[in-house]
Amino acid sequence: MMRWIVFLPFAALVVLFALSNRQAVELRLWPFDLVWQAPLSVAVLGAAALAFLIGAGIVWVSGMPQRGRARSAARRAEALQRELEAIHARERAAAADRLAGTAS
Repeated sequence: MMRWIVFLPFAALVVLFALSNRQAVELRLWPFDLVWQAPLSVAVLGAAALAFLIGAGIVWVSGMPQRGRARSAARRAEALQRELEAIHARERAAAADRLAGTAS
């Protein structure tokens, strides 16, 4: 629900921006001799989307070491949990043996 409260006004602003800026602009990339004509809104929103994707990629790559450490820690925690369960099982078996020995 909270996502929609944030997303809907933002989406409305993007649509209004696109509808308000329909004039054509020429896009060039030096040193290439290519020219691309597009509506101003497409050029601006496309540049913003590209910048967002580049930023997301940088964040993803920079988070790789932390994710690796988190996976390693999770594996170690699972191994320790199995070891603890084995210790508890041995303790229960030893306690049962002691009870069986004293009952005889």
